[in-house]
Amino acid sequence: MKKIVFILLTFVFISACKDSEPSNGNLNIVTTTTMITDLVTHIGGDKLNIQGLMGSGVDPHLYKASEGDVSKLANADLIFYGGLHLEGKLVEVFQKMESQHIKTIAVSDALDTKTLIGSEYFASNYDPHIWFDVNNWELITNFVVQKLSEANPENKALFEENGKTYLEELKSLDADIKSIISTLPEEKRILVTAHDAFNYFGQAYGFEVVGLQGLSTATEAGVQDVQNLATFIIDKKVKAVFVESSVPKRTIEALQAAVNSKNHNVEIGGTLYSDALGNAGTPEGTYIGMFRYNVNTIVSALK
Repeated sequence: MKKIVFILLTFVFISACKDSEPSNGNLNIVTTTTMITDLVTHIGGDKLNIQGLMGSGVDPHLYKASEGDVSKLANADLIFYGGLHLEGKLVEVFQKMESQHIKTIAVSDALDTKTLIGSEYFASNYDPHIWFDVNNWELITNFVVQKLSEANPENKALFEENGKTYLEELKSLDADIKSIISTLPEEKRILVTAHDAFNYFGQAYGFEVVGLQGLSTATEAGVQDVQNLATFIIDKKVKAVFVESSVPKRTIEALQAAVNSKNHNVEIGGTLYSDALGNAGTPEGTYIGMFRYNVNTIVSALK
């Protein structure tokens, strides 16, 4: 019943606040995660009015739209979101946007489903953490350039030029990542984190990846999960495990305690950025800076 009331109230609120915000003539773009906000900003520059819903450290799996968010969405010309149920609690809101003729675009539509990592435990049946393969992000960059050019053809040349520049930066990032990882022996390339956000990273860069929680942080880790992973860490002689900026660190601390209780030691190797970038204005506040930081942190801790 509460769910039905929320949907009805959202619909009424959308209708009431539509066109309530001023525009400078630029397209009004709303993005969900910080990664998507960063990408659209690189491509659109000052030719777009861009508003990101989520900030640093925000978990998109559990994010709920506020009244202010609904107002932003209602006044958007385009909405870019991750898709694959990454923003699970916003799916119904996006559906209402479509009913109000506001175009919503899932950046995951840029990818062939044959390249996605499946999961029988997740609502979409695919892992939504697609940004952790730089090649995926290159395809998504081209996709966003195309969608913005279709919506705003007078700035198509600018979007295409900015996209080309950004793709060159992504290719440089990919080469840097591979170079850094090459310094870590293959047998040490085991990444243990709070939840399963790094499977695309593992597939692309040769890491065995194990998350204490599932693909969504809505999935809780049980005592047996902690004990099983503690045994795995001991058997594989894993030197360090990692917390995530958007996930409470208590689960990894519990894992560390479980390993230590078995007379073994595992360090917390640092904090990784998984479902959100770092603070705005810092290197980690960009996709490229975040990725470099993560890889340096992982390799330094596991050496």
